[in-house]
Amino acid sequence: MPHDPARVDETRAWLAKASEDLRAAQLLANAATPLLDNAAFHAQQAVEKAMKGYLVWHDVVFRRTHDLTEVGQQCAGVDASLEPLCKRAERLSVFAWSSRYPGDPSEPDADEVRETLAVAQEVLDEVLLRLPPEVRP
Repeated sequence: MPHDPARVDETRAWLAKASEDLRAAQLLANAATPLLDNAAFHAQQAVEKAMKGYLVWHDVVFRRTHDLTEVGQQCAGVDASLEPLCKRAERLSVFAWSSRYPGDPSEPDADEVRETLAVAQEVLDEVLLRLPPEVRP
């Protein structure tokens, strides 16, 4: 039986944005003059959007939040095997707001951004593995 086209489109849209954010994070981190705080922000956004795309597919309503603990718990509620990965991703929540404005905490260092990008890539990969091919961007 074919999947609901509206759900396929909405899920694909979330995952496309997640992929774009991850690509932006990688470009910013690997630039000749890296923009590490911006790379970390986009990595957080990639995780958030990948998780929310997963929830959309499973028809789970979520709040407008950048809190990856909350969104991750909802994902783990659908598939408990995601819980360890969602727990590792929780620490990225801070990048949704830190260093976005003057006076906020200092930007992450290169090692922290590399770890952040690795977690973001893993979250996106795991979400894509758990969803049908037609929702892939």
